[in-house]
Amino acid sequence: MAAHDNELGAFLRAGRARVEPADVGLAGGVSGRRVRGLRREEVAVLAGVSADYYARLEQGRERNPSAQVIGAIGRALRLAPDAREHLYRLAGLNPRLTSDGPRDLVHPSLLNLLEAFPQAAAYVLGPAFDVLATNPIADALLSPFGNERNMPRILFTHPQAKTVFTEWELLQRSTIHALRLNAGRFPNDTGIAQIVAELSAVSGEFRSLWADHNVGSLTRAFKVFVHPEVGRIELTYQTFDVVDAPGQQLLVGSPEPGSRSEGAIAYLASMANPA
Repeated sequence: MAAHDNELGAFLRAGRARVEPADVGLAGGVSGRRVRGLRREEVAVLAGVSADYYARLEQGRERNPSAQVIGAIGRALRLAPDAREHLYRLAGLNPRLTSDGPRDLVHPSLLNLLEAFPQAAAYVLGPAFDVLATNPIADALLSPFGNERNMPRILFTHPQAKTVFTEWELLQRSTIHALRLNAGRFPNDTGIAQIVAELSAVSGEFRSLWADHNVGSLTRAFKVFVHPEVGRIELTYQTFDVVDAPGQQLLVGSPEPGSRSEGAIAYLASMANPA
């Protein structure tokens, strides 16, 4: 069976590798263990299923687990909410979403919202984290990357990424975790498959992070930019999902009131909209 046909098994293996036996009340350290984290049979005991059944799940020979079993395994692996959601989707127990319409067609409600943040950086992301639309400030912040508007491609291949993003490696990880979560939500999205294949071929860092099977949402985050014209800008970002546009997200980055960053954002806004 090809590895891509058993995403559930790969996710389970990665999940149990991250759990230390002591963290779930199991005695003994790492000595004598041939694998990192929990053994299959230990996960089975913690989840209340047979070792054979759990092994068949990991190997892809069991394709119809119940919600109760998947819930128990998620608790045994101490999965966070985003990871539990991903586990349920991989097991076929949550509805998989469809990103409606052309990939580059931004929902009108999001276009209207972009204009509602004149003193913040606001942009719309698609399922594969293509930047579909920006307000003038966000466009100015992304200007060092020229015409490139796919965030994973920027982070893993663009020569300016390390300069512009001070927490470049952290941003790489959080973006890939969110991209893998989207891959579970939108399994038929060709854009996600294309960017994963492209970056897997050219970036060892991407391959390593993707193989970890970590997932997480793009939620509230603190980001620092170094812009060539105004220098360091610190923004707090919030992410908004839109019910009417599955797969599209609005990200809004705001500076601290009264801060140097607020002045820098005001300058970028004035340059974008000269009187």
